[in-house]
Amino acid sequence: MNVSSLVIKVLPENVNAAIAVLQGSGLCDIHAHDPEKGAIIVTIEGKDVGEEMEKMRAIEKLPHVLGAALVYAAGEAESDINVTRSKGTRVPEVLKEE
Repeated sequence: MNVSSLVIKVLPENVNAAIAVLQGSGLCDIHAHDPEKGAIIVTIEGKDVGEEMEKMRAIEKLPHVLGAALVYAAGEAESDINVTRSKGTRVPEVLKEE
């Protein structure tokens, strides 16, 4: 499972309409927006990077959307690397309570 956050740009006067379209699309979860800047923060999920990129491209084609920029991405492969680095424990020693 991968999770990524996007900043979606729209014209300030279209923020509410774009939010309605995004909510109805089923492609993402909306977390914040700035009507003055025409920015909407969303997260997308996918089984892999390819599925996430398909969702991002679909979002870019929605009405009122001027563009979408990937801001952060995390996936299971990244989590697996961190587990390996911590010598197989789920929580690194430095983070465990003493």
